[in-house]
Amino acid sequence: MPLVIENLSKTYPNGTQALRNVTLTIPNGMFGLLGPNGAGKSSLMRTIATLQDADAGSIYLDDIDVLRDKEAVRRVLGYLPQEFGVYPRVSAEELLDHFAVLKGIANAKERKEMVAALLQQTNLYDVRKKHVGGYSGGMKQRFGIAQALLGNPRLIIVDEPTAGLDPAERNRFHNLLSEIGENLVVILSTHIVSDVSDLCRHMAIINKGEVLLTGDPLTVINELQGKVWRKLIEKTELPALQASHNVISSRLFAGKTVVHVLAPTAPDSGFEAVAPDLEDVYFAQITGQQTVAAAQV
Repeated sequence: MPLVIENLSKTYPNGTQALRNVTLTIPNGMFGLLGPNGAGKSSLMRTIATLQDADAGSIYLDDIDVLRDKEAVRRVLGYLPQEFGVYPRVSAEELLDHFAVLKGIANAKERKEMVAALLQQTNLYDVRKKHVGGYSGGMKQRFGIAQALLGNPRLIIVDEPTAGLDPAERNRFHNLLSEIGENLVVILSTHIVSDVSDLCRHMAIINKGEVLLTGDPLTVINELQGKVWRKLIEKTELPALQASHNVISSRLFAGKTVVHVLAPTAPDSGFEAVAPDLEDVYFAQITGQQTVAAAQV
């Protein structure tokens, strides 16, 4: 039951083109949508979630026309948006029951059993009587997943779910997502590269509304084997190196700058080969797009 997106485009009234002919086939399992802030990820998620219309293109979830039959989509959708608001003075148990009513689960016994099961699954059962406003950021995100799982959805969308979480909460959230992502279409939209490398069997990189790359993380990483080189330089050397080589990333380390360069052979004797990772793939795609755009100016 894949989600099939073809030639999807969206331009906002202010002239911003958020999506440019996006075409993706998203199979069952965890799918990572990776891109910087403002890349178009949230615009795509909101369109799939029927919260905004597209200007052109199509989306199908099995036999459901997502853009035309919005009620059918909403019956099988679980959605955790980037900004998930809660009623702070209501307990998790009461609030999840309220969401279940809104989801159309009318039978009180069925709701009670479902709420209890979801609170157990998200490791919130012991604090089910506590007001959600007193939850930590990670607990609120796990509650958000609980509400997204109401009604046994076939498609789940989570938009930037780990931003701002501490490492321990992020790990708990990863474990929860991996548990639910086996038999459903789960789209994880994020700018955090490790979220995708840790969780997803399939992925796409998007920037400026365009899909730059699709594949599985291991394959796209392997395509950079033998092409990524590392060197420790002074910060003042960086501009000249960027002018002469394809520098895909730079970061500070012990007061110096570590650069990664994409090249078929070592740029000079000071560079050493480094095993690529998904971050190298990501930066290579983003900087490559920027280079093409600069060349066209």
